[in-house]
Amino acid sequence: MKILNVNQIRELDQSTIEHEPIAPINLMERASLAFVDWFARQFPNTTPTKLFCGLGNNGGDGLAIARLLLERNYPIEVYVVRYAPRESDDFMHNHRRLKLLVETIHYVEHTQDIPALRHNEVLIDAILGSGLSRPTEGIVKSVIESINRSPATVVSVDIASGLFADQPNEATDTIIEPDYTITFQLPKLAFMLPANGKFVGDWHIVDIRLRKRYIDLAPTPYYFTQPQDARLLLRKRERYSNKGSFGHALLIAGSYGKIGAAVLAAKACLRSGVGLLTVQIPRCGYDVLQTAVPEAMCRPDGGANVLTGTLDRGISEIGSLTPADYATVGVGPGIGKAPETLDMLKGLLRSIKKPMVLDADALNLIAENRELLKHIPKNSILTPHPKEFERLTKKWENDYEKLDILRDFAKQHRVVVVLKGAFSAIATPEGDIHFNSTGNPGLSTGGTGDVLTGVLTALLAQNYDSVEAAVLGVFAHGLAGDRVARQRGPIGMTASDVIDALRWE
Repeated sequence: MKILNVNQIRELDQSTIEHEPIAPINLMERASLAFVDWFARQFPNTTPTKLFCGLGNNGGDGLAIARLLLERNYPIEVYVVRYAPRESDDFMHNHRRLKLLVETIHYVEHTQDIPALRHNEVLIDAILGSGLSRPTEGIVKSVIESINRSPATVVSVDIASGLFADQPNEATDTIIEPDYTITFQLPKLAFMLPANGKFVGDWHIVDIRLRKRYIDLAPTPYYFTQPQDARLLLRKRERYSNKGSFGHALLIAGSYGKIGAAVLAAKACLRSGVGLLTVQIPRCGYDVLQTAVPEAMCRPDGGANVLTGTLDRGISEIGSLTPADYATVGVGPGIGKAPETLDMLKGLLRSIKKPMVLDADALNLIAENRELLKHIPKNSILTPHPKEFERLTKKWENDYEKLDILRDFAKQHRVVVVLKGAFSAIATPEGDIHFNSTGNPGLSTGGTGDVLTGVLTALLAQNYDSVEAAVLGVFAHGLAGDRVARQRGPIGMTASDVIDALRWE
């Protein structure tokens, strides 16, 4: 699913109006009906409801919503926030239609006109829309502050009033803090960014049948991965395939006290369909790995407690393979930053020419030794969390600048970067960013990143290209976390729970 900017959304509406064809007021009615259908599924028609609308087209949506809710017997009061001397034509049309159903529409021009807001009410925010280009002020600001102070449930129409759709707000801006945002047809870029979390709430898309051809042709670097997108990436297995058909991966992981990271990555790699798996691990972890993950082969490192890149003398056949001989290599979980491990990583990066997965301390070592950046194989997948990414690049002023830095880094180094977090952002060498739709706060626990490394390593070994592997792997990893959250709740989720919940169907 594409994410379009404000100008493109305006053009999309106009394209739909011209080519369907449909009158603008009827398109507004369609959008309002889609909102009301969602609202009616969420709240019974005994729910006391107050609707606040502005004077533009978002306000016009609000007036149409109020009329449609009245037709469904909702007890609703309408408050028009008068912040300007004129109203839009579509606002006036819906205002006339609403006046036929209600005796009283309240007008808010001064702070004393703002009603009392109670905990058992639902407040619908239709004050300002996505075309906003300057901070709220005056009576609009006062109304928003009153709504934010209230204990009521708040639902925003299309986007929270005061929130810019695709540019940064200032920290001092006054913005609605909704419990829900119901947006039309496509998500807004603002919804994907951590700083905007409290200004978005739980957001949902409603389909208002805008022109598909315009969407298909519209250029954008931003995408939102939905279940149908992930399903299209997943390959079916041939009946006559064998373990050699799905790649032999090498995981290089673990150090004294962090062997669990290697175990988690290995289990996730196997659960994600790799044909064969070898794990290179310090000698201190040999018995642990062989016991915990009997399906994996173990390649004991020459180092007792940390990885050195040399091999223990006791191994024969498996030791004849070099890292470059494997379908792919995943490195980083639990490896630490010992000098010997840095030397190992330097040698590895200089010898590997095919895409690999780099995570955790592999990224921290690269950040501290920046000359290694030029040795990362093209199309490799890097999986930093925000602090690790900041070490690799620089500090950013806001989330929009962070996206610019992310795109530039992926393009400059010709790599795929998975910036982990809510709606994890996957940047490609071509400059696109795919936001992920799965996952929940329960994944914010130790070891889940190691699980993701194992998933991505397995997909690369199966010959998925790097962008496919990243988009599909991050989606599947988040979906597994969602399964656990539904069964047990997000609090107390463990990385092992996520491995057990991985499904490929």
